[in-house]
Order: sequence, then structure tokens, then C-alpha cells
Amino acid sequence: MPVRRLIQFITAAAAAALVLSGCSGSGGAAPVVVGEAKRGGSVTVAEVNAFSSFNPYSTDGNTDINSKIGSITHSGFYYLDDASKVVRNEKFGRFEKISDNPLKVKYTVNEGVKWSDGEAIDGGDLLLSWAAGSGYFNDADPMAGTGTTYFSTASDTSGLAGTALPELGEDRRSITLEYAVPYADWEVAFDVGLPAHVVAAKSGLNDEEDLIDLIKDSPRGDVEKPALNTALKQVGDFWNSGFDTKSLPQDPSVYLSSGPYIVRDIVPESSMKLVRNRDYTWGQEPWLDEINVRFTGGVPAAVDALRNGQADIISPQPSAETDSLFAGLAEQGNTVDRYSQSGYDHLDLNFSGPFADDDVRKAFLKAVPRKAIVDAVVGNLLPDAKPLDSHVFLPRQPKYEDAVKNNGSGDYAEVDIDGAKALLNGKTPTTRILYNRDNPKRAKAFALIRDSAARAGFQVVDAGQGNADWAKALGSGGHDAALLGWIGTGVGVSRVPQIFRTGAGSNFNGFSDGDADKAMEQLAGTTDLAKQDELLAEIDKQVWENAYGLPLYQTVGTTAYSARVAGVKPSPGPLGVWWNVWDWRLA
Repeated sequence: MPVRRLIQFITAAAAAALVLSGCSGSGGAAPVVVGEAKRGGSVTVAEVNAFSSFNPYSTDGNTDINSKIGSITHSGFYYLDDASKVVRNEKFGRFEKISDNPLKVKYTVNEGVKWSDGEAIDGGDLLLSWAAGSGYFNDADPMAGTGTTYFSTASDTSGLAGTALPELGEDRRSITLEYAVPYADWEVAFDVGLPAHVVAAKSGLNDEEDLIDLIKDSPRGDVEKPALNTALKQVGDFWNSGFDTKSLPQDPSVYLSSGPYIVRDIVPESSMKLVRNRDYTWGQEPWLDEINVRFTGGVPAAVDALRNGQADIISPQPSAETDSLFAGLAEQGNTVDRYSQSGYDHLDLNFSGPFADDDVRKAFLKAVPRKAIVDAVVGNLLPDAKPLDSHVFLPRQPKYEDAVKNNGSGDYAEVDIDGAKALLNGKTPTTRILYNRDNPKRAKAFALIRDSAARAGFQVVDAGQGNADWAKALGSGGHDAALLGWIGTGVGVSRVPQIFRTGAGSNFNGFSDGDADKAMEQLAGTTDLAKQDELLAEIDKQVWENAYGLPLYQTVGTTAYSARVAGVKPSPGPLGVWWNVWDWRLA
């Protein structure tokens, strides 16, 4: 069976939210009659990265595998299909725009929708989700180092930050958000997150009502007059890290489900078992009784798991070195789909340490062999694969070519060792690069960068960490640069300020530019797609001018699955095949 190439590209508006890209046996089912689909049974999925948090919305928990598990253990007002289109889930609840000027959106959870401990999903859950996602109470000044960020959320807060304290409905199942200014991504700006009654109890409050009162009575944060709210800080601290774990917590309240599946067991760094949530009726009914996940730690191990019948579905990102492995799978009768993802790998430089100096940053970027990295990592996986020349657009998006002509990326089109040496003027800076050491693609890119930068005079130190630890290390101070990947949903424009806005949750390297911030503020408020593209191009140029780092290449996705399963449909977004888990069934 040949490898099927489903080359897909996202629309002109880049992506609403991103997750850190991983890049990175058949269950005992009852016999199935040929031609007849039956509910029940189990499948096994191989994933490269290991699970680390039941809070995929936090800065530390925002990884691909955590988001995938979160998607099937949580339900909400909408989901995104394989074409990155918003599909409303009216079995869960409804949201409606009730006013354009000012923009008002009302969210209502249906009666009977509940957490797996039997507690209703209600206005308290909605209010907590808003408090975390809006940054409403934050009074931190990242540049001055003052104040407090209460909820360390990975997504951009600038949209919801434009809302007033929400109005809680009399039915206790609804809230209404009112925006001070129009917001381009309002349709995907908000959804239910973590259980408020659990966060309240774990934060030292008596119950959910105390949490509701705390949120309603706390003042909006004021950067000019920071004042620590101790009770809210305890809530934020638990929200930020209280759901982080590599094993199954003894307290089941920490891993409640509101979705089609519930986590039953975890073997740290090895595997996870999920079972069907029998109470779940507020979404599409799943076929399977059980889903097992194996954490393989690499592409060859994932391929071996499928070949040996230890996995039914795999979706590792391939590289030029591993491409032949998938060809062998297709020959064995497995289906192999290849597609362009809505994501990219990149090198980011910290605006501190040796790279606080603008000339040192530029010198390092001149020494990065982007073409050699693409050849070694992507190879022939994509036709005419080339280095990515934009921080905000992907190839074949309408604005990509025009942006590349004007953004300054040409300064780093070729390796320029002499130019780098001239900028260093005799300096030999020591620089530490963080990357996922267990990811062969990133390890290959690191080696190529290290060797080339050494020719210019840089002393590059390997600061790589393993699968389970590298993402959390992004927020620490133990490195000067990082190799990582982002993969977006393909909806909206909020992913740009999520990364580049001063102090944003996914701004790991301390980038700050006043003009870029102003353009991002405008971006959030415009629904005109042409104007969005203009602003995105402007931001792209400013990021390049600051020698922020380098985009390397658009990532390639590959999904392979055995003839034993049906209903598998890959998506270019961060959830990959997991977006329609309810359709998976034994074939």
C-alpha cells in the first residue's frame, strides 16, 4: 500500500493557540464480524512524548501529549475538525453573541453536564476559566520585575483581558463576557477548563462558592499599584502546578473527566490507560471502551510498536532518516498518511546573558546552517523543502511570499561566518542551547548549529534535556537559546501575541518591542482578514529586525494505523488524530 500524501495548508490567519510540539499492542477485544461495526473493544496509540500534567492550559503543562489527553478527558462548547473549522457542541451547551456594540457573548452549560465525580459543570467552572485565561488580576510588570502573575496560562490573555468581570447568570450555569473593544478571535476565545470545586478545595477555600466570591470581590490588577492578593495567589499556585504529575494521583479529584474518557492508570514515562466515561452524554458517543497509550520516546520505537502489533495507531513526526521506516509499514498493509502540519520548528535566542547584545544575536544567526538543517531533517518529506523564512506565516499561505520579500529574512539566507566574526569583533561567547535530547531531529539540528557556530568563535554548550523535562526547562534560566516547535490550531490570530507580546505566557525568551506590541494590540481588535495580514507582516518584520531567532522549517505530520481500526482521520493541528477519538472503532 503506498504512502498517501495529504498535503494540507492552513488559512491566512495563522493560529489561535499553540502547544509545544513533541517532534518527536492490541487490546483484548471481542471478535468482530467482517463488515459489521460493533461498539466496544480497545486500541493502543503510540506517542513519542510522555504525559506530565492534567492541566494542558498552563505554561508548563502546554505540551502536545498533555493537550491530546486533555482533549478526550474534557468537553466544551466547541471543537475544531480536521479542516480547522469550529464545530459547536450543543449537547454540552451553547454560546451566542448577544451584542455587537459592545461585544457581548453568553455561555450556558446544559443541565446534566457534570464532572466524573458527579458535580455539575456550572458557572463557577466558567468563572475560574475566565479568571485564568484573562489575566484580569495580574499586576506583574515583566520589565520591572514587580507584581504578580496569578495564573501562568500558556495562551495569550490579551483578548479576554479586554473583558469586564463577567456576569454570572441566575441559573448558575452561565456567564456573559463583555469586551471593551472588538475581538477578532471571540468565537474561540473561551471554553471550560479545570473543575472549580477541586481548585477551591485544594487552595484552602471552603467550597466553590468561596472561590466565586473571591473572584467577584477581587480588584482588577493594576501594574502601577501592584498589591498581592494572598488568597488568589493560593488559587493560582494550585492551578499552575497542582495538576502536574507523571503518575496517577492518589486523589482522583486531581484527574476528573468531563469528556468521553477517564484516565484509569499511568505507568510513569511508559504508558497510560483510559476507559470510557459511561456517564458521558453531552458529546458524540465513542465506540471504544478503552484506549491505551504507549510512550515510545522516538520514531523507530513507535514504528516498531505498530509493526509488532503493540500499537494500532502512531503519529510521530518523521525525519529524512526515518522516512524509509514508514514505507515498510505501508507494504505490510497499514495505512500511512503524510501531511503538512500547522506548525514549525525554530531557534529562539534569550534577550539576556550573551544574547543581550544585539550584535552577538545577529552574529549567531548568521552562523546557523538552516539549509543544512532542512536537508538533514526534512529531506524529501516535503517537495522542494526549504528553510522557513517567516515567523508568522507558513509556505503557501497567501501572504507568505510577500512577507518574505520585506521582512529581512534575506540577511540570514546563507551561512556567513565572516560576517559573524566581524560582528563578534574577537569575542568568543559561551552559549547554552536547550532542546529535547530524546528527539533525533532536534539533536541533529543542535549538532549542526554547534559545529557551524564554532567556526565563528562561539562556544556552544549542550543544555539538552530528556522528553519529560525539556518543556518545563523553557521557563528556567539555565540556557541562552532553545530549539523548539510550535503547532497551532489554524484558527484565528491569537497565537502571534501568545509568543511575541511582552510578558505573554509563551514568551520564553524575554522578547519585548513596543511597536510590535502595538501592532499585536491592533491585530486582536480587527476582523478584516486583509488588515490582519498587513499587521502580521509588520510584526514579522519587527521580529526579524530584533534578531529574535530563526524559523527553521514547517513540520511534517505522519499518521499510520493498522487495518484493525477504522475512523482514524489526521488533522494538521495540535491534536493530530485525537480530534475525533469518538469515531475510532474496530474495523
